[in-house]
Amino acid sequence: MYGSRKDSSGSRTPERVSYSPSPSPSSYSTNSSQSSSGRSRVRTAARSVAGVFVACFTPPEEEAPHHSSSAFGGSDAFSSTSDVSGASDSTDGKRLHRSIYTVKSDSTHSKEPASIKFTMADINKATKNFSPVLKVGQGGFGTVYKGQLQDGTLVAIKRAKKSMYDKNLGGEFQSEIQALSKVEHLNLVKCYGYLEQGDERIVVVEYVPNGTLREHLECFNGNVLSLDSRLDIAIDVAHAITYLHTYTDHPIIHRDIKSSNILLTDKLRAKVADFGFARLAADAESGKTHVSTQVKGTAGYLDPEYLRTYQLTEKSDVYSFGILLVELVTGRRPIEAKRELDERITARWAMKKYTDGVAISILDPKLEKSDANGLALEKILELALQCVAAHRRNRPTMRRCAEVLWNIRKDYKEQLV
Repeated sequence: MYGSRKDSSGSRTPERVSYSPSPSPSSYSTNSSQSSSGRSRVRTAARSVAGVFVACFTPPEEEAPHHSSSAFGGSDAFSSTSDVSGASDSTDGKRLHRSIYTVKSDSTHSKEPASIKFTMADINKATKNFSPVLKVGQGGFGTVYKGQLQDGTLVAIKRAKKSMYDKNLGGEFQSEIQALSKVEHLNLVKCYGYLEQGDERIVVVEYVPNGTLREHLECFNGNVLSLDSRLDIAIDVAHAITYLHTYTDHPIIHRDIKSSNILLTDKLRAKVADFGFARLAADAESGKTHVSTQVKGTAGYLDPEYLRTYQLTEKSDVYSFGILLVELVTGRRPIEAKRELDERITARWAMKKYTDGVAISILDPKLEKSDANGLALEKILELALQCVAAHRRNRPTMRRCAEVLWNIRKDYKEQLV
């Protein structure tokens, strides 16, 4: 039903998919609240949204061809399948000055985002003529190479497969470049430039050396991410999405927030990657609240309201972020096909345990079941519950998510003292 690939362990994982519009069989409702009122109300809300996860895994009758997910630090190449236009969902509160979230990249170089139009000579030199030794990723869209620019900057170079070229590719490639050219933030992968020449489509972005969040959750390097580090990563991602939604000149909806699109630096700082599905949103002054578009995203992270109505808003990213929070604390993928039936949809399973008062039982077994971890876990699950509310109006903004996570981390550190 969904596109999939095999990971290093041999299990199959869902890839990004796009759906053509078709009727949805059902709708779901929730009574969840964004307030932090009594635990019983939160648990009641959790029970009321249990059915919401079903919609994420019931695709429309028609499917469009799928594309591979991306993470140039990991096992997938990053891909480009997007279109650009539309409107933004309203957000709570006034926009702050963009300097709060506009911070310089931790690179020592000061290139403007996507400012360079590279030549094939530049690319060949940077990749040593696309040497297999420098290959760091492979996916449905193409191949990713590690490269070095003339000034010494390390970069990841995405080269599209020539077999992928069709009448739509030019627009999709330009969509990605247009989105990347507008963003610069510490927690977003920086785009240095691109090449569009003949049958070549190449994007040059910042090289992030330490793999993907998904790989770290699976301990690919033998090290276990502490809950403290996972909270830091969640906050980094929340800041990145807040910037996209609120502080850029033109709001951007990412549409593919997931653990394999989050790259980690050597210091475990998170950087959100892959703008292949990104969509520009209209200014709030336009009066529009959503974009009507075919569904694109990754199975397990897809907003069921978007899947049902084809109305895209910033709150679709919020839903994906809620799934990511559950993934962070459980260590499990959003869909665990090999588990028992009641555990296959991780978020639904986790929320059921939470409402039953045994949230600690879903904590990643690699983490200690301490009082501090248990308290932080419950607070994170409460936020995740709000993020995955069936209706977008009941979900918090990403700015609010960042604020809540800051408070959770503060309380957690105090518990550890």
